[in-house]
Amino acid sequence: MKEKVTDLQNLSVGQVAKRSGLSVSTLHFYESKGLLGSKRTAGNHRVYARGTLRRIAIIRIAQASGISLAEIKTALEPIPHDRKASAKEWETVSKAWASSLKRRIEQLTRLSTSLEGCIGCGCLTMGACPLLNPQDLLGETDSGPVIFDQALEKTLET
Repeated sequence: MKEKVTDLQNLSVGQVAKRSGLSVSTLHFYESKGLLGSKRTAGNHRVYARGTLRRIAIIRIAQASGISLAEIKTALEPIPHDRKASAKEWETVSKAWASSLKRRIEQLTRLSTSLEGCIGCGCLTMGACPLLNPQDLLGETDSGPVIFDQALEKTLET
């Protein structure tokens, strides 16, 4: 006969790995970054609250959306590790990420449009190229694709 599963039961690191599709080392990494929390048994084995599975799902979705682990950690910090988050807590997290994701989508859309022009240009429009930086003059004061970033910021302001 199967034992009835409740939210109060803990899961071993192996069970969490199997259920989440992550490796044990990834779970340990997430824990070292403060994204997950575990308790230790009397035998010094890690155990996780059942709500950890939902937390991992949110972490994976956030990562796939381009949200950094640091941003994920900040958003999840108010939510205790030993229980499932409430609907209100998840709503707060999603609202915190909404504007960041909207901005990222706008940036990616503009980048995609810009790259279509770059791929087809063959450098025939050197004066207008957002990647052009003769003699790396901009490298003395900035890093990265400075002209491109400035143009992107201007378009986002409008």
